[in-house]
Amino acid sequence: MSLSLWLAFIAAAVVIAITPGPGSVLVLATGLRYRYSYVFRTLLGLELALLAHLGIVALGLGALLATSSTAFLIMKIVGAAYLIWLGIQKWRATVKPIDTDHVHVSRGSKLFRQGLFVNLTNPKAVIFIAALVPQFINVNEPQLPQYLIIGATMVGVDLVMMTAYALLAGQFRHWFQNPRMLSIQNRIFGGMFVTAGVFLATSSR
Repeated sequence: MSLSLWLAFIAAAVVIAITPGPGSVLVLATGLRYRYSYVFRTLLGLELALLAHLGIVALGLGALLATSSTAFLIMKIVGAAYLIWLGIQKWRATVKPIDTDHVHVSRGSKLFRQGLFVNLTNPKAVIFIAALVPQFINVNEPQLPQYLIIGATMVGVDLVMMTAYALLAGQFRHWFQNPRMLSIQNRIFGGMFVTAGVFLATSSR
């Protein structure tokens, strides 16, 4: 991959990363509740799912998802149901302030799983990558090194942008340490997850 092509892909990856979506909503919600070392678990889940999407595209399965109405519908329903369930859980979450210096390890595992499933069950992310990535692949050169470069670039750019979202949210964490503000936060982000789920459920390719 030439330097100019790689720089063009970086620009495209930045646009993808800053575009609002379920992943950024999850990072903002998590950043308002936990310090960054725990938000990072969420980021790891998001980035692992991103690599899985790229792997699907590299194997040619992304084209199947883009052309098969049944496969797209199944994945869309699963993704929408998970987002709506996440929204309901957030809406009903306990409003007790969290001691961010003493969070149980199981909480970190849960945050990782949330990040993984939010991105993994989004069929539009796979289709978007399937439409974008092939434009930056030179079919006359070995493809594995190119996919490795693209994967590292996508994860690196997304990690930087999501970290910025998390750190920004962290600046306002002290505002949400009383039950009333925590309740408001839960309602706002719960509503956003449900809305994202409804939009996904009613969307088309």
